[in-house]
Amino acid sequence: MMRGQALIDHGRLFEALEAEVELLAGVVHDAALPVPVRMCPGWTVGEVLRHVGSVYRLVVAWLRGGQRPREWQREPRAGESVEHFFRSGFAELAGVLAAHDPGDPAPTWWPADRTYGFWYRRMAHETVVHRVDVQDAAGLTPTVVADDIAIDGIDEALALWFGHRLPLIGLTGTRDGQVAVRSGGHTWIARAGPTETVAWRCSEAEAERAGVTVTGRPHDVYLWLWGRNVPGSVTYDGADEDAAGQLWALMRLATR
Repeated sequence: MMRGQALIDHGRLFEALEAEVELLAGVVHDAALPVPVRMCPGWTVGEVLRHVGSVYRLVVAWLRGGQRPREWQREPRAGESVEHFFRSGFAELAGVLAAHDPGDPAPTWWPADRTYGFWYRRMAHETVVHRVDVQDAAGLTPTVVADDIAIDGIDEALALWFGHRLPLIGLTGTRDGQVAVRSGGHTWIARAGPTETVAWRCSEAEAERAGVTVTGRPHDVYLWLWGRNVPGSVTYDGADEDAAGQLWALMRLATR
């Protein structure tokens, strides 16, 4: 029985994480570090790579120290390239994750998943999203995210960022709206309004009662939720299209 909240095996998530690290590092070889990143306004390719390398180190310090650290290495050392900073950060993270079963208890920022598996999942999706950012900045068509990874990413985006992160930072919708999200044979409900922000995996019968349904292939829905695809990349079906727009806007606030 798989523990934690991921929809797929943690070994598969780690495999995807390794592949995404190589994709991201490979793009940097072909794109100048000062190139601006459209999807992360104010950042360059080099800054995105530095950010991801810093996040890897943050997680390592968090796991080793048992709580969110106040200090960790955020910048390359003198004479160290940004790519080396990124790769060495991942190597350290990979070592820490490999030393523990995904079901082992671990400090996290989500009460629903206090296991090492949370970080397998979180770091895989962190890297996917920023790989897409850098490929776009380099003028490349982003590599399609595999269906199983994208479906798990949709689930993480809705459960962790929409359903947990937004209430944590005190942000709510301005109107009541219920959105069904359908992709790859899976369905979720995201409900928002002035008094609640919740999301859950649902049945088809529950989805039929939503004011609007958002559908698309897993890659497109995943990136739409992360604000990396324009609204036209998915399909709205139902009278309450404003509810879908609110979901997209709230996701942008949750993940900024």
